[in-house]
Amino acid sequence: MDSQTDSVETRQERREKKLRKKRERIRKHGKGLASMYRNVILKRLKRGR
Repeated sequence: MDSQTDSVETRQERREKKLRKKRERIRKHGKGLASMYRNVILKRLKRGR
């Protein structure tokens, strides 16, 4: 029984790590997209004038 609780904890830890990595990846992706959109909007404004 004791070994089962250990395996469950490690599975839980692995899951948490994966979720943390996923969140970080999403954040990085979001920053890149935001800067890209900002650049596109600035280009359009410059071209329009």
